[in-house]
Order: sequence, then structure tokens, then C-alpha cells
Amino acid sequence: MAVKEHSIDLVVEEDAVCSRIDTWISLHVPDFPRSLASNPKTVFLINGKEVKKSKMVKTGNLITVRWIEELFDSAEGQDIPLNIIYEDESLLVINKQQSLVVHPGAGNWNHTLVNALVFRYGDEFFSPDSEENLNESDEHGINTLRPGIVHRLDKDTSGVMVIAKNRKTHADLSKQFKDRVTTKYYIAIVSGVLTKRRGCIETTLVRDRKDRKKFSVGGEKEGKQAKTEYVVLRQYPEFAFVRIRLYTGRTHQIRVHMAHIGCPIIGDVLYNNRRKKHPQETLLLHAFTLEFFHPETKEKMRFRAPLPRRFSDFIRSVKNQFAT
Repeated sequence: MAVKEHSIDLVVEEDAVCSRIDTWISLHVPDFPRSLASNPKTVFLINGKEVKKSKMVKTGNLITVRWIEELFDSAEGQDIPLNIIYEDESLLVINKQQSLVVHPGAGNWNHTLVNALVFRYGDEFFSPDSEENLNESDEHGINTLRPGIVHRLDKDTSGVMVIAKNRKTHADLSKQFKDRVTTKYYIAIVSGVLTKRRGCIETTLVRDRKDRKKFSVGGEKEGKQAKTEYVVLRQYPEFAFVRIRLYTGRTHQIRVHMAHIGCPIIGDVLYNNRRKKHPQETLLLHAFTLEFFHPETKEKMRFRAPLPRRFSDFIRSVKNQFAT
């Protein structure tokens, strides 16, 4: 098992809410695992002096947190079918099926996309090139020991994903995502009525104060900036069929933003409190289009993953309800 050391320094702003240091860190550093707050190897400091996790922070404090993340350095190959859109020597583009987890983690060590990649390409596709690579990660904090993973989709989000087949490609594509050179469009079905045909949502996102599995819109000086644009393709009486452009790649960004404007995605078990209307539906969010430049040829490439049947099935079922 490989390990990665983290250390972050932040200053408490003037308008900060008084809170415990572990809570404050969780709100301002979304990548900090709250479960590690009680780990004896995790160290909290205020103005350079080590303190307990329950210590209250004050305006002007220099907050430091150091923690150790354990990273898996092996994965079992498993024969999991992949819907391949395109493949060459440098990269692979797939249409990820709903319910497929991208990489192993707590509660999902097997039957992931990574397991499928190891099975398809062998252990050499997974092995790090050097000791230095043990600490490499992309803009989302994804360790590069996870073979080829350049970006992520949530477990229940389906759609187009690009996967690097070598480290040169991985570095190039990761930079494109970081520099926002890529173009990403999603299709979703959301609850409610959108009064404007087009809209842009720009907020910060932070870890939710009450539920660590969720994110929420934060204040101006906390969290990470996130930008989402939407276009209503068709408005129905109680829901809308929308196309979404993602400018930043924050965890749960689309789901949080659509819920924030009062139109949560249908089938979203975390952010849609109106699920009793459609209790059987799974998340109606699909990564429809992805554009990027090929790392070798520099050609602009555009890939599309057709809408899954669950979208048409939902619309048909709702229409039938109105007809009866």
C-alpha cells in the first residue's frame, strides 16, 4: 500500500464562522477526508502550534493540517464489458454505463472501471514508472497509480469518458482538463420549471456541514469556484429536458448547481428531496459530448455517447400518466 502525505496552510478570513478546527478544515478543504480527523497521524496546527481537533479557530489564525492518505498500488483484473467508442495506441474513449464505479475505494474495491482496464491491458498498464510517480495526482486529486484515469464520472452518471493508455497521454490530457481546454456537455432531466431558457450558475462549492457525502454552495471566500451553463431543450409541465455545459470539474457540481436553483436532477438520491414523485428512477444525468485535442496528433476530437434508454423510458412513463 502506497501513501501520500498532504499539508495545507490557510488563513481564517475576517468573516469566518467560529468553529472547531476539524470542521473548519472540512468546509474549506473539500479533499480532506473527515474520517481522518481522528487519526493519530493527522496533525492540526494553529499559528505553528499543534492543537486538538476540537480547538476553536479565530479570525487571522494560520491553520495548518497534515494528513496521510493511503493509496492502493495494485488492482485485480476483472472481465467487465466496456462500451468502446474509440481506441488507438494513446487513448481509449468509452461510454461508461450507469452504476459502474470509476476506481476502487472504500466499499468499492472490485468491479470498477480500473479493474476492467487492468484485465484488458494487463498489470503493466497499472504499474508506476518510478517512485516519484507515487505522489503524482491530477487537478481532482486522483492519484496516477489508477491506470489511465484522467477525469471521473459519478457512479450513477453514464456517458463519455477518455482514458489514457500511457503516462505521456495521461499528462497531456490531465493538463487539458486542468487548463479547461476540453469541452464537456451533459444531458439531464430535472424537476420543476425553468423560467429562463438559458442560464449560468457560478458559485463556490464546499463540503456539506451536515452530510459528508454531499457538497453545497459556499460563501464567496470558501470552497472552490464552479461554473455551469444550461439550455432548456424542452420544458414539460413538471420537469425539463436540459443540456448542460460544464466549465469546471468539481465533485457533484451539476447535481449541486441544479438543486441550488430549485430544479434538482430526477433520480438523485442525495440532492433531490422530491424523489417520492419518481421513487423508482435512477439518476437522469448523462455525459453526452466530450471534446479535446489528441495528445499525439493535436487534432481536435469530438465524441458523443448516445442517450441511454432510461431517459426515453422516463419521458414515456410520465406522458402515459398524464394520458390516463
